[in-house]
Amino acid sequence: MDNSSDFERMLFFEHARKAAESSYNEDPLDVENLTRWGGALLELSQYKSVAEAKKMLDDAMLKFDEALMIDPNKHNVLWCMGNANTSYAFLTPNTDEAKPYFEKAVDYFSQAVDADGTNELYRKSLEVAFKAPELHKQVHKEGGLAERAVLGEGPSTSTSAKSENPKSSGDLKYDILGWVILAVAIVAWMGHAKSIMPPPPPR
Repeated sequence: MDNSSDFERMLFFEHARKAAESSYNEDPLDVENLTRWGGALLELSQYKSVAEAKKMLDDAMLKFDEALMIDPNKHNVLWCMGNANTSYAFLTPNTDEAKPYFEKAVDYFSQAVDADGTNELYRKSLEVAFKAPELHKQVHKEGGLAERAVLGEGPSTSTSAKSENPKSSGDLKYDILGWVILAVAIVAWMGHAKSIMPPPPPR
């Protein structure tokens, strides 16, 4: 059931990516389209090997960069950029190499909060971003959970789940990685839904 659901989601975001690419040829300055394109790449990166995922995340960040050059205060793009940097950091086992990505994520999440302080998801993202480097150490110390997540294997397949202190490290680890993946899915889906739904009626 999970596999077919994952496959459907992958197809959905692949379709969104292709649609955004086609729209980009017509209007390269459409910020919403660039955001949808980056969001689709961000989501699709979950289903790839680590090397392919990093390449896709690089591409996503280029799209978000383009969008921010057009509108530097677009808070949902800033938030997406924070997610892309967080994801890239978790796919980078070396702590020193991952550190700049975590720092950029904090910076982008902070900017998103500054631009829209009422958004609970932005504030939660920033809060989690501060804890991410410590979580990164645990993840890579306990056997590369990030790589398994990218390859589509869930936490249940992890042989390292029974660590010395599963309540404090294991559960938190799954919660945070699950949250990051969920957050990415939400923003990409919202971007796509916004593009195909009529505007809400005036109050």
